[in-house]
Amino acid sequence: MISSFRNFAKTKFAGIFVFIMIIPFVFWGMGSMFSSGNTNTIVKINEVNISTEEFIDYLNNSGIPQNTIRENLDDNIIEEILSTVVSAKILDLEIEEYNLIISKEILLKMIKKNKNFLDEQGNFQRIKYEKFLLKNNQTAPQFELRLKNRELQKNLFSFVGAGTATPKFLIKKLYEEENRKLEIDYINLNTFYKKKDSFTDNDIKKFLNENKDNLKVEYIDFNYSIINPKNLVGANEFNQTFFDKIDQIEIDISNELSFETIVTNFNLKFKEIKDFRFTFDKNDIEKKIFEARNNDFDIIEFKDNYILYKIVKSEQRSPNLDDLVLREEILGLIYERNKYEYNKDLIKKINEKNFNDDNFLEMGSDKIENLLLNSVKDNKKFDIKAVELMYSLPVNSFTLINDEMSNIYLAKIKNFQNETMENNDKINEYKNKQNSNLKNNMLKSYDLYLNSRYDVTLNQKTIERVKNFFQ
Repeated sequence: MISSFRNFAKTKFAGIFVFIMIIPFVFWGMGSMFSSGNTNTIVKINEVNISTEEFIDYLNNSGIPQNTIRENLDDNIIEEILSTVVSAKILDLEIEEYNLIISKEILLKMIKKNKNFLDEQGNFQRIKYEKFLLKNNQTAPQFELRLKNRELQKNLFSFVGAGTATPKFLIKKLYEEENRKLEIDYINLNTFYKKKDSFTDNDIKKFLNENKDNLKVEYIDFNYSIINPKNLVGANEFNQTFFDKIDQIEIDISNELSFETIVTNFNLKFKEIKDFRFTFDKNDIEKKIFEARNNDFDIIEFKDNYILYKIVKSEQRSPNLDDLVLREEILGLIYERNKYEYNKDLIKKINEKNFNDDNFLEMGSDKIENLLLNSVKDNKKFDIKAVELMYSLPVNSFTLINDEMSNIYLAKIKNFQNETMENNDKINEYKNKQNSNLKNNMLKSYDLYLNSRYDVTLNQKTIERVKNFFQ
Protein backbone atom coordinates (compact mmCIF):
# COMPACT_ATOMS: atom_id res chain seq x y z
CA MET A 1 0.00 0.00 0.00
CA ILE A 2 2.64 2.54 1.12
CA SER A 3 6.07 2.02 -0.33
CA SER A 4 7.34 4.93 -2.39
CA PHE A 5 9.77 6.28 0.21
CA ARG A 6 11.41 2.88 0.39
CA ASN A 7 11.02 1.58 -3.16
CA PHE A 8 10.75 4.67 -5.36
CA ALA A 9 13.68 3.64 -7.53
CA LYS A 10 12.96 -0.06 -7.91
CA THR A 11 10.41 0.05 -10.72
CA LYS A 12 12.01 2.57 -13.09
CA PHE A 13 12.92 1.46 -16.58
CA ALA A 14 16.66 0.91 -16.65
CA GLY A 15 16.92 1.66 -20.33
CA ILE A 16 15.07 2.95 -23.37
CA PHE A 17 14.10 0.85 -26.37
CA VAL A 18 15.73 2.13 -29.52
CA PHE A 19 14.07 0.40 -32.45
CA ILE A 20 12.19 1.05 -35.65
CA MET A 21 8.62 -0.23 -35.77
CA ILE A 22 7.90 -1.09 -39.39
CA ILE A 23 4.70 -3.11 -39.14
CA PRO A 24 1.72 -2.36 -36.88
CA PHE A 25 1.36 -5.97 -35.76
CA VAL A 26 -2.02 -7.06 -34.43
CA PHE A 27 -1.58 -10.00 -32.11
CA TRP A 28 -5.02 -11.49 -32.13
CA GLY A 29 -6.20 -13.55 -35.07
CA MET A 30 -2.88 -13.62 -36.96
CA GLY A 31 -2.63 -17.13 -38.33
CA SER A 32 -3.52 -20.39 -36.64
CA MET A 33 -2.12 -21.73 -33.40
CA PHE A 34 1.01 -23.83 -33.47
CA SER A 35 0.64 -27.49 -32.67
CA SER A 36 1.28 -28.32 -29.04
CA GLY A 37 4.56 -29.96 -29.97
CA ASN A 38 6.16 -26.63 -31.00
CA THR A 39 6.24 -25.19 -27.48
CA ASN A 40 9.79 -23.89 -27.93
CA THR A 41 8.66 -21.49 -30.68
CA ILE A 42 6.90 -18.27 -29.68
CA VAL A 43 6.59 -16.68 -33.15
CA LYS A 44 6.93 -17.98 -36.67
CA ILE A 45 7.70 -15.54 -39.53
CA ASN A 46 7.19 -17.44 -42.79
CA GLU A 47 9.55 -20.38 -42.24
CA VAL A 48 11.73 -18.65 -39.63
CA ASN A 49 11.12 -19.42 -35.97
CA ILE A 50 11.78 -17.18 -32.97
CA SER A 51 12.34 -19.43 -29.98
CA THR A 52 11.20 -18.85 -26.44
CA GLU A 53 14.86 -18.82 -25.38
CA GLU A 54 15.63 -16.10 -27.92
CA PHE A 55 12.75 -13.98 -26.63
CA ILE A 56 13.74 -14.49 -22.98
CA ASP A 57 17.31 -13.49 -23.85
CA TYR A 58 15.92 -10.31 -25.41
CA LEU A 59 13.94 -9.60 -22.23
CA ASN A 60 16.99 -10.18 -20.05
CA ASN A 61 19.10 -7.82 -22.17
CA SER A 62 16.41 -5.16 -22.52
CA GLY A 63 17.15 -3.53 -19.16
CA ILE A 64 13.54 -3.76 -18.00
CA PRO A 65 13.29 -5.01 -14.39
CA GLN A 66 11.26 -8.20 -13.99
CA ASN A 67 9.09 -6.41 -11.44
CA THR A 68 8.10 -3.82 -14.05
CA ILE A 69 7.16 -6.54 -16.53
CA ARG A 70 5.16 -8.33 -13.82
CA GLU A 71 3.22 -5.19 -12.89
CA ASN A 72 2.31 -4.48 -16.53
CA LEU A 73 1.26 -7.94 -17.73
CA ASP A 74 -2.38 -6.86 -17.91
CA ASP A 75 -1.34 -3.92 -20.10
CA ASN A 76 0.10 -6.34 -22.71
CA ILE A 77 3.75 -5.48 -22.09
CA ILE A 78 4.82 -8.95 -23.27
CA GLU A 79 2.96 -8.49 -26.56
CA GLU A 80 4.48 -5.02 -27.05
CA ILE A 81 8.01 -6.28 -26.46
CA LEU A 82 7.36 -9.26 -28.72
CA SER A 83 6.27 -6.88 -31.50
CA THR A 84 9.68 -5.16 -31.35
CA VAL A 85 11.42 -8.52 -31.65
CA VAL A 86 9.28 -9.46 -34.68
CA SER A 87 9.91 -6.06 -36.30
CA ALA A 88 13.66 -6.36 -35.81
CA LYS A 89 13.64 -9.91 -37.17
CA ILE A 90 11.78 -8.87 -40.32
CA LEU A 91 14.32 -6.10 -40.86
CA ASP A 92 17.11 -8.66 -40.48
CA LEU A 93 15.44 -10.87 -43.10
CA GLU A 94 15.14 -7.91 -45.49
CA ILE A 95 18.78 -6.95 -44.94
CA GLU A 96 19.79 -10.53 -45.68
CA GLU A 97 17.52 -10.61 -48.76
CA TYR A 98 19.21 -7.54 -50.28
CA ASN A 99 22.68 -8.73 -49.22
CA LEU A 100 23.45 -5.50 -47.36
CA ILE A 101 26.71 -5.63 -45.41
CA ILE A 102 28.97 -3.42 -43.35
CA SER A 103 32.59 -4.48 -43.26
CA LYS A 104 34.76 -4.42 -40.14
CA GLU A 105 36.82 -1.66 -41.70
CA ILE A 106 33.76 0.59 -42.21
CA LEU A 107 32.53 -0.17 -38.69
CA LEU A 108 35.95 0.76 -37.28
CA LYS A 109 35.94 4.06 -39.21
CA MET A 110 32.49 4.88 -37.84
CA ILE A 111 33.65 4.31 -34.28
CA LYS A 112 36.81 6.37 -34.80
CA LYS A 113 34.74 9.26 -36.21
CA ASN A 114 32.21 9.23 -33.35
CA LYS A 115 32.49 12.65 -31.69
CA ASN A 116 31.97 11.08 -28.25
CA PHE A 117 35.34 9.37 -28.59
CA LEU A 118 37.39 12.29 -29.96
CA ASP A 119 39.65 14.72 -28.12
CA GLU A 120 39.67 18.49 -28.70
CA GLN A 121 41.93 18.05 -31.73
CA GLY A 122 39.52 15.55 -33.31
CA ASN A 123 41.69 12.50 -32.63
CA PHE A 124 40.21 9.16 -31.55
CA GLN A 125 40.88 8.36 -27.89
CA ARG A 126 40.68 4.69 -26.95
CA ILE A 127 40.26 5.53 -23.29
CA LYS A 128 37.12 7.59 -24.06
CA TYR A 129 35.67 4.63 -25.95
CA GLU A 130 36.38 2.27 -23.05
CA LYS A 131 34.89 4.69 -20.50
CA PHE A 132 31.75 4.95 -22.64
CA LEU A 133 31.42 1.15 -22.66
CA LEU A 134 31.88 0.93 -18.89
CA LYS A 135 29.40 3.73 -18.23
CA ASN A 136 26.75 2.04 -20.39
CA ASN A 137 27.50 -1.46 -19.09
CA GLN A 138 28.38 -2.77 -22.55
CA THR A 139 31.20 -4.82 -24.00
CA ALA A 140 32.91 -3.75 -27.21
CA PRO A 141 31.34 -6.63 -29.22
CA GLN A 142 27.85 -5.72 -27.92
CA PHE A 143 28.25 -2.04 -28.84
CA GLU A 144 29.70 -2.84 -32.24
CA LEU A 145 26.88 -5.32 -32.99
CA ARG A 146 24.23 -2.74 -32.09
CA LEU A 147 26.00 -0.10 -34.17
CA LYS A 148 26.23 -2.49 -37.09
CA ASN A 149 22.55 -3.44 -36.89
CA ARG A 150 21.47 0.20 -36.65
CA GLU A 151 23.54 1.17 -39.68
CA LEU A 152 22.26 -1.80 -41.65
CA GLN A 153 18.69 -0.70 -40.93
CA LYS A 154 19.53 2.84 -42.06
CA ASN A 155 21.11 1.43 -45.22
CA LEU A 156 18.00 -0.67 -45.85
CA PHE A 157 15.73 2.37 -45.70
CA SER A 158 18.15 4.36 -47.84
CA PHE A 159 18.13 1.48 -50.32
CA VAL A 160 14.33 1.37 -50.40
CA GLY A 161 14.06 5.14 -50.83
CA ALA A 162 16.98 5.50 -53.21
CA GLY A 163 16.61 7.17 -56.56
CA THR A 164 13.89 9.61 -55.60
CA ALA A 165 14.22 12.72 -57.75
CA THR A 166 11.55 15.32 -57.14
CA PRO A 167 10.15 17.09 -60.23
CA LYS A 168 10.29 20.88 -60.07
CA PHE A 169 6.53 21.24 -60.33
CA LEU A 170 6.08 19.25 -57.07
CA ILE A 171 8.60 21.47 -55.29
CA LYS A 172 6.77 24.53 -56.60
CA LYS A 173 3.40 23.06 -55.59
CA LEU A 174 4.58 22.33 -52.02
CA TYR A 175 6.01 25.82 -51.66
CA GLU A 176 2.83 27.48 -52.89
CA GLU A 177 0.63 25.31 -50.64
CA GLU A 178 2.63 26.13 -47.54
CA ASN A 179 3.22 29.82 -48.26
CA ARG A 180 0.12 31.16 -49.95
CA LYS A 181 -1.53 33.93 -47.97
CA LEU A 182 -5.15 33.86 -46.91
CA GLU A 183 -7.28 36.93 -46.30
CA ILE A 184 -10.27 36.45 -44.02
CA ASP A 185 -13.00 38.51 -42.41
CA TYR A 186 -14.07 37.36 -38.97
CA ILE A 187 -16.45 38.21 -36.12
CA ASN A 188 -15.85 37.43 -32.45
CA LEU A 189 -19.02 35.66 -31.31
CA ASN A 190 -18.56 36.49 -27.62
CA THR A 191 -20.69 39.61 -28.06
CA PHE A 192 -23.61 37.50 -29.33
CA TYR A 193 -23.81 35.13 -26.37
CA LYS A 194 -26.20 35.79 -23.51
CA LYS A 195 -24.25 37.12 -20.54
CA LYS A 196 -24.08 35.09 -17.34
CA ASP A 197 -25.56 37.86 -15.21
CA SER A 198 -28.60 38.07 -17.50
CA PHE A 199 -29.89 34.62 -16.58
CA THR A 200 -32.80 34.80 -14.12
CA ASP A 201 -33.65 32.59 -11.16
CA ASN A 202 -36.30 30.97 -13.34
CA ASP A 203 -33.61 30.13 -15.93
CA ILE A 204 -31.54 28.51 -13.19
CA LYS A 205 -34.47 26.53 -11.76
CA LYS A 206 -35.46 25.33 -15.22
CA PHE A 207 -31.89 24.21 -15.93
CA LEU A 208 -31.67 22.39 -12.59
CA ASN A 209 -35.00 20.67 -13.19
CA GLU A 210 -33.92 19.51 -16.67
CA ASN A 211 -30.59 18.19 -15.37
CA LYS A 212 -31.42 17.25 -11.78
CA ASP A 213 -29.88 13.77 -12.02
CA ASN A 214 -26.63 15.04 -13.53
CA LEU A 215 -26.17 18.06 -11.27
CA LYS A 216 -26.34 16.44 -7.88
CA VAL A 217 -23.41 17.42 -5.68
CA GLU A 218 -21.49 14.98 -3.50
CA TYR A 219 -20.85 16.00 0.11
CA ILE A 220 -18.74 13.94 2.49
CA ASP A 221 -17.99 13.93 6.21
CA PHE A 222 -14.57 12.60 7.18
CA ASN A 223 -11.88 12.57 9.84
CA TYR A 224 -8.18 12.70 9.13
CA SER A 225 -4.80 12.87 10.82
CA ILE A 226 -1.58 14.22 9.35
CA ILE A 227 1.32 11.87 10.17
CA ASN A 228 5.02 12.69 9.92
CA PRO A 229 8.19 11.57 11.75
CA LYS A 230 7.89 14.46 14.23
CA ASN A 231 4.44 13.59 15.57
CA LEU A 232 4.74 9.81 15.23
CA VAL A 233 8.23 9.00 16.57
CA GLY A 234 9.61 12.40 17.64
CA ALA A 235 12.25 12.45 14.86
CA ASN A 236 13.10 15.08 12.25
CA GLU A 237 13.56 12.63 9.40
CA PHE A 238 12.21 9.36 8.09
CA ASN A 239 13.76 6.34 9.80
CA GLN A 240 13.07 2.64 10.19
CA THR A 241 11.12 3.14 13.41
CA PHE A 242 8.78 5.52 11.60
CA PHE A 243 8.19 3.08 8.75
CA ASP A 244 7.62 0.21 11.20
CA LYS A 245 4.81 2.22 12.80
CA ILE A 246 3.36 3.11 9.41
CA ASP A 247 3.34 -0.61 8.62
CA GLN A 248 1.56 -1.27 11.91
CA ILE A 249 -1.10 1.31 11.05
CA GLU A 250 -1.66 -0.48 7.75
CA ILE A 251 -2.02 -3.77 9.61
CA ASP A 252 -4.47 -2.19 12.03
CA ILE A 253 -6.57 -0.90 9.11
CA SER A 254 -6.63 -4.37 7.51
CA ASN A 255 -7.62 -5.83 10.89
CA GLU A 256 -10.58 -3.42 10.92
CA LEU A 257 -9.52 -1.38 13.94
CA SER A 258 -11.48 1.88 14.04
CA PHE A 259 -10.01 5.25 13.10
CA GLU A 260 -10.52 6.46 16.67
CA THR A 261 -8.68 3.46 18.11
CA ILE A 262 -5.69 3.91 15.80
CA VAL A 263 -5.25 7.64 16.49
CA THR A 264 -5.58 6.96 20.22
CA ASN A 265 -3.03 4.11 20.16
CA PHE A 266 -0.50 6.28 18.35
CA ASN A 267 -1.35 9.48 20.21
CA LEU A 268 -2.28 11.35 17.02
CA LYS A 269 -4.40 14.47 16.68
CA PHE A 270 -7.11 14.56 14.04
CA LYS A 271 -9.61 16.90 12.38
CA GLU A 272 -13.32 16.39 11.74
CA ILE A 273 -14.69 17.79 8.48
CA LYS A 274 -18.43 18.12 7.82
CA ASP A 275 -20.26 18.72 4.52
CA PHE A 276 -17.12 18.86 2.41
CA ARG A 277 -17.75 19.70 -1.24
CA PHE A 278 -14.87 19.65 -3.70
CA THR A 279 -13.80 23.07 -4.98
CA PHE A 280 -10.38 24.07 -6.21
CA ASP A 281 -9.89 26.64 -3.44
CA LYS A 282 -10.15 24.00 -0.69
CA ASN A 283 -7.31 22.61 1.41
CA ASP A 284 -5.00 20.42 -0.74
CA ILE A 285 -4.98 17.57 1.78
CA GLU A 286 -8.78 17.54 2.01
CA LYS A 287 -9.09 17.60 -1.78
CA LYS A 288 -6.71 14.61 -1.91
CA ILE A 289 -8.91 12.71 0.55
CA PHE A 290 -11.99 13.52 -1.53
CA GLU A 291 -10.27 12.11 -4.62
CA ALA A 292 -9.45 8.91 -2.69
CA ARG A 293 -12.95 8.57 -1.20
CA ASN A 294 -13.78 5.32 -3.00
CA ASN A 295 -11.58 3.64 -0.39
CA ASP A 296 -13.33 4.88 2.73
CA PHE A 297 -10.57 4.03 5.26
CA ASP A 298 -6.90 4.22 4.33
CA ILE A 299 -3.49 5.79 4.83
CA ILE A 300 -2.02 7.63 1.85
CA GLU A 301 1.08 9.64 1.04
CA PHE A 302 0.85 13.36 0.42
CA LYS A 303 4.00 15.37 -0.19
CA ASP A 304 6.17 14.92 2.95
CA ASN A 305 3.38 13.48 5.10
CA TYR A 306 1.17 10.47 5.45
CA ILE A 307 -2.58 11.01 5.79
CA LEU A 308 -4.75 8.64 7.80
CA TYR A 309 -8.40 9.23 6.95
CA LYS A 310 -11.87 7.76 7.46
CA ILE A 311 -14.91 8.67 5.34
CA VAL A 312 -17.83 8.88 7.77
CA LYS A 313 -20.65 9.75 5.36
CA SER A 314 -21.15 10.41 1.65
CA GLU A 315 -24.31 11.97 0.26
CA GLN A 316 -25.57 13.19 -3.12
CA ARG A 317 -27.63 16.39 -2.85
CA SER A 318 -29.34 18.80 -5.18
CA PRO A 319 -27.33 22.00 -5.63
CA ASN A 320 -27.75 24.55 -2.86
CA LEU A 321 -28.11 27.91 -4.61
CA ASP A 322 -27.43 29.75 -1.35
CA ASP A 323 -23.85 28.57 -1.85
CA LEU A 324 -22.55 31.48 -3.96
CA VAL A 325 -19.64 29.49 -5.37
CA LEU A 326 -21.95 26.67 -6.44
CA ARG A 327 -24.44 29.14 -7.88
CA GLU A 328 -21.65 30.66 -9.99
CA GLU A 329 -20.70 27.19 -11.23
CA ILE A 330 -24.33 26.51 -12.27
CA LEU A 331 -24.47 29.85 -14.10
CA GLY A 332 -21.28 28.88 -15.89
CA LEU A 333 -22.89 25.63 -17.06
CA ILE A 334 -26.00 27.48 -18.28
CA TYR A 335 -23.81 30.00 -20.12
CA GLU A 336 -21.80 27.25 -21.82
CA ARG A 337 -24.96 25.39 -22.86
CA ASN A 338 -26.45 28.58 -24.31
CA LYS A 339 -23.18 29.27 -26.12
CA TYR A 340 -23.10 25.72 -27.52
CA GLU A 341 -26.69 25.95 -28.77
CA TYR A 342 -25.99 29.30 -30.47
CA ASN A 343 -22.91 27.92 -32.23
CA LYS A 344 -24.75 24.74 -33.25
CA ASP A 345 -27.59 26.70 -34.84
CA LEU A 346 -25.15 28.93 -36.69
CA ILE A 347 -23.05 26.08 -38.10
CA LYS A 348 -26.27 24.31 -39.13
CA LYS A 349 -27.30 27.34 -41.18
CA ILE A 350 -23.85 27.42 -42.81
CA ASN A 351 -23.92 23.69 -43.65
CA GLU A 352 -27.43 23.92 -45.07
CA LYS A 353 -26.46 26.93 -47.26
CA ASN A 354 -28.85 29.19 -45.35
CA PHE A 355 -26.16 31.73 -44.45
CA ASN A 356 -24.80 34.22 -47.01
CA ASP A 357 -22.89 37.51 -47.35
CA ASP A 358 -25.94 39.58 -46.47
CA ASN A 359 -26.39 37.64 -43.24
CA PHE A 360 -22.69 38.06 -42.46
CA LEU A 361 -22.78 41.83 -43.03
CA GLU A 362 -26.00 42.25 -41.11
CA MET A 363 -24.65 40.21 -38.22
CA GLY A 364 -21.25 41.87 -38.26
CA SER A 365 -22.25 45.52 -38.63
CA ASP A 366 -19.26 47.29 -37.03
CA LYS A 367 -17.85 44.05 -35.52
CA ILE A 368 -16.18 42.64 -38.67
CA GLU A 369 -12.37 42.43 -38.51
CA ASN A 370 -9.90 41.61 -41.29
CA LEU A 371 -6.74 39.51 -41.14
CA LEU A 372 -4.10 38.27 -43.59
CA LEU A 373 -2.65 34.87 -42.70
CA ASN A 374 0.88 34.49 -44.03
CA SER A 375 0.84 30.70 -44.40
CA VAL A 376 -0.96 27.53 -43.36
CA LYS A 377 1.33 27.51 -40.30
CA ASP A 378 0.44 31.05 -39.22
CA ASN A 379 -1.17 30.48 -35.80
CA LYS A 380 -0.47 33.86 -34.20
CA LYS A 381 -4.21 34.59 -33.95
CA PHE A 382 -6.08 31.29 -34.34
CA ASP A 383 -5.50 27.69 -33.33
CA ILE A 384 -3.39 25.81 -35.90
CA LYS A 385 -6.19 23.31 -36.59
CA ALA A 386 -8.55 26.21 -37.32
CA VAL A 387 -5.98 27.69 -39.72
CA GLU A 388 -5.62 24.36 -41.54
CA LEU A 389 -9.42 24.13 -41.81
CA MET A 390 -9.68 27.61 -43.35
CA TYR A 391 -6.96 26.82 -45.89
CA SER A 392 -8.95 23.75 -46.99
CA LEU A 393 -12.12 25.77 -47.76
CA PRO A 394 -13.04 27.59 -50.98
CA VAL A 395 -13.28 31.38 -51.32
CA ASN A 396 -16.51 32.96 -50.05
CA SER A 397 -17.28 30.08 -47.69
CA PHE A 398 -18.00 30.46 -43.97
CA THR A 399 -16.93 28.47 -40.94
CA LEU A 400 -16.57 28.64 -37.17
CA ILE A 401 -13.04 28.70 -35.79
CA ASN A 402 -11.36 29.09 -32.42
CA ASP A 403 -8.23 30.55 -30.91
CA GLU A 404 -6.06 28.97 -28.21
CA MET A 405 -8.16 30.67 -25.52
CA SER A 406 -11.27 28.83 -26.81
CA ASN A 407 -12.90 32.00 -28.11
CA ILE A 408 -15.16 31.22 -31.07
CA TYR A 409 -15.26 33.25 -34.29
CA LEU A 410 -17.35 33.29 -37.44
CA ALA A 411 -14.93 33.51 -40.39
CA LYS A 412 -15.36 34.19 -44.09
CA ILE A 413 -12.72 32.93 -46.55
CA LYS A 414 -12.14 36.09 -48.58
CA ASN A 415 -9.13 35.62 -50.84
CA PHE A 416 -6.00 33.53 -51.46
CA GLN A 417 -2.71 35.11 -52.59
CA ASN A 418 -0.20 32.71 -54.15
CA GLU A 419 3.53 33.18 -53.58
CA THR A 420 6.00 32.34 -56.35
CA MET A 421 9.35 30.77 -55.55
CA GLU A 422 11.37 31.91 -58.55
CA ASN A 423 14.88 32.91 -57.45
CA ASN A 424 13.78 32.20 -53.90
CA ASP A 425 16.46 31.31 -51.36
CA LYS A 426 14.18 28.54 -50.00
CA ILE A 427 14.30 26.38 -53.14
CA ASN A 428 16.78 23.91 -51.61
CA GLU A 429 14.81 23.77 -48.39
CA TYR A 430 11.61 22.81 -50.22
CA LYS A 431 13.44 20.44 -52.52
CA ASN A 432 14.73 18.53 -49.49
CA LYS A 433 11.31 18.66 -47.85
CA GLN A 434 9.55 17.25 -50.91
CA ASN A 435 12.24 14.58 -51.28
CA SER A 436 11.56 13.60 -47.69
CA ASN A 437 7.82 13.44 -48.38
CA LEU A 438 8.39 11.17 -51.36
CA LYS A 439 10.67 8.89 -49.36
CA ASN A 440 8.10 8.68 -46.58
CA ASN A 441 5.45 7.69 -49.11
CA MET A 442 7.75 5.04 -50.51
CA LEU A 443 8.41 3.66 -47.04
CA LYS A 444 4.66 3.48 -46.39
CA SER A 445 4.33 1.45 -49.58
CA TYR A 446 7.24 -0.69 -48.41
CA ASP A 447 5.38 -1.18 -45.13
CA LEU A 448 2.36 -2.55 -47.03
CA TYR A 449 4.68 -4.74 -49.07
CA LEU A 450 6.18 -6.25 -45.91
CA ASN A 451 2.72 -6.94 -44.51
CA SER A 452 1.88 -8.96 -47.60
CA ARG A 453 5.25 -10.68 -47.81
CA TYR A 454 5.60 -11.95 -44.25
CA ASP A 455 3.12 -14.24 -42.52
CA VAL A 456 3.47 -13.77 -38.76
CA THR A 457 1.97 -16.57 -36.66
CA LEU A 458 1.94 -16.50 -32.88
CA ASN A 459 1.98 -19.38 -30.45
CA GLN A 460 -0.53 -18.03 -27.97
CA LYS A 461 -0.01 -20.91 -25.56
CA THR A 462 3.70 -20.13 -25.37
CA ILE A 463 2.98 -16.43 -24.83
CA GLU A 464 0.76 -17.38 -21.89
CA ARG A 465 3.50 -19.61 -20.50
CA VAL A 466 5.93 -16.67 -20.65
CA LYS A 467 3.40 -14.51 -18.82
CA ASN A 468 2.95 -17.19 -16.17
CA PHE A 469 6.69 -17.14 -15.59
CA PHE A 470 6.44 -13.53 -14.41
CA GLN A 471 3.37 -14.02 -12.22
